[in-house]
Amino acid sequence: MENNSTIRLDTTDIQIIKLLQKNARITNKELAAQLDLTITPVYERVKRLEKTGVIGQYVALIDADKTGKGLMALCMLRLEKHTKDKLAQFEAHVAKIPEVTECYHLAGQYDYHLKILVKDMNAFQDFIVNKLSTNENLANIQSSFVMKKITDTTAVPLG
Repeated sequence: MENNSTIRLDTTDIQIIKLLQKNARITNKELAAQLDLTITPVYERVKRLEKTGVIGQYVALIDADKTGKGLMALCMLRLEKHTKDKLAQFEAHVAKIPEVTECYHLAGQYDYHLKILVKDMNAFQDFIVNKLSTNENLANIQSSFVMKKITDTTAVPLG
């Protein structure tokens, strides 16, 4: 659920979110114990956070190196044309490419920032030539390669 309005969160909501961000598999019983609450109000709060879209989904975080996708590239892209249709076409194109794990539409010097996960440099070249550059609206690609992760979290910083 995509919603741009801010949801009012109290301290208990924030504590629940922080605990779920550390371990999405924590049970309502364990949440309740850590928050010194009973299970029913914790369950109701979690359901409200899900219904309002504060909690969008639960995922497993996978080590890309251990799955053979150890090369991470960050690509900054410029497009030729910036019409609504061309932007939508490009976004639909990129959304279908599994190697693109993140895509951001930017304001500034570049139009898009992509995070790419592939096996190695040969796989990256194949990705560029046979997948990304097949979009005719692409004007420029600037790629950088990650040598070391310093921080890597999906947690949203809360009060």
